[in-house]
Amino acid sequence: MKTRHSKSKRKPLACLILAAGKGTRMNSARNKMLHTLLGVPMVAYVVERARGAGAATIVTVLGHQKNEVVKVIEDRFGPGSITVVEQKEQRGTGHAVRLGLRPLLGFDGWVAILYGDVPLLRAETLAALVTAARRTGRLAMLTSVVRDPTGYGRVVRDDRGLICRVVEHKDASHSQHRIAEVNAGIYVAPAAFLRKATAKLSARNAQGEYYLTDIVAQAAAGIGVVSVQVPAEEMTGINDREQLVMAERLLLGSIVRGHMKVATFRVPKQVYVEASVGIEPDAEIGRNVVLRGKTRIGARARIDDGCLLNDTVVGPGAHVLPYCVTDGAVIGEQAKVGPFAHLRPGTVLGPDVHVGNFVETKKAQLGRGSKANHLTYLGDTLVGEKVNVGAGTITCNYNGYEKRQTVIEDGAFIGSDTQLVAPVRVGKRAVVAAGATIVEDVRPGVLAISRAPCKQIDGYADRLAERYRKKTSR
Repeated sequence: MKTRHSKSKRKPLACLILAAGKGTRMNSARNKMLHTLLGVPMVAYVVERARGAGAATIVTVLGHQKNEVVKVIEDRFGPGSITVVEQKEQRGTGHAVRLGLRPLLGFDGWVAILYGDVPLLRAETLAALVTAARRTGRLAMLTSVVRDPTGYGRVVRDDRGLICRVVEHKDASHSQHRIAEVNAGIYVAPAAFLRKATAKLSARNAQGEYYLTDIVAQAAAGIGVVSVQVPAEEMTGINDREQLVMAERLLLGSIVRGHMKVATFRVPKQVYVEASVGIEPDAEIGRNVVLRGKTRIGARARIDDGCLLNDTVVGPGAHVLPYCVTDGAVIGEQAKVGPFAHLRPGTVLGPDVHVGNFVETKKAQLGRGSKANHLTYLGDTLVGEKVNVGAGTITCNYNGYEKRQTVIEDGAFIGSDTQLVAPVRVGKRAVVAAGATIVEDVRPGVLAISRAPCKQIDGYADRLAERYRKKTSR
């Protein structure tokens, strides 16, 4: 037997994201929605939630710096990922929703109303809200019980415990100020209901605005209201920089706790991990580690104190020692990096590679088992397997006009303090003597020496000392 709401359950979902505020309390030349939490603009979190909920259409109501906000969203999610409506005059959230419904003319599904400055809403919470609306056919709203409800709209219930309306703080009576259950302002309702309800809104209130909260009373008198209660942190809005930092801290804590189900964080409160980072089981993360972008930490890998990894793939069992910086690099299985190494974009370290202290690489590929343990620069370099690169080696890859490549083949040995002037190739199992400057290809298996003869002058130290003794005795 079909239920009363079986048809409504099948109807599609659209999302309205209200993001037209100027954000004056941020005291910034940049739109509030573009300020970042863990490297991601706050509005992007909300767009991601809408996409994750299965929204067929995402309408974003924008105002200040509209074009800049659209560019950031489309750069991240693709052209046409949102439909934009401009709210030129700020007349309240009810007015914003009324404008946002215009592109949905003829849409007969469900509409979720979200806010661009509320980025901590979890996907699971939005899914629960959508389910509640579809299951009951009512307006579904998020509420929370807070210790200090100052500034929030109070949720007023009748004698049966049913929600009958929301009263904004400035319009609330003394007794209503004591209500601890507050409105998050996030709703899911039938599009047809929202069109009728927002058309009836009035600006006769303390702020002279069209309150979206007034639709709750209309729903209570008609289709009914159902609520989903959430922790207060999920409905945290961001209006100033202090709230931005607090929200970022909450988000960071949530991300780290999620990773700690399978990985070890030695001091969880002293790390920075962006939401896009992946960490596999039994990885270990030290103190003051920063993990950004598309970084992936493999199983059993170890990242020691003070490391900063951006867009870096760390293979299983690899060990990144303290205070390394990596960007756009790949670190192979069981490889060892650092301490104090700098892997720049294009670096690919194969399995069991060792790159040690104060080594810098850029567009460098090192094959299995190769080592560059001390004070070395490898740029635009292809290194084969089981190569040893001695301390102080430099690949001279730039002539002031173009970058050129150095190739070091399998099993070669590069002595300390060597300069390899690109383009140049060192053949298999060749040995380059310490202190050499190599400006031509080295044949496989040979010893390449490039140094001035050592001349020894007898008695020099005594003569030098006598010279300075006479100068000081005058």
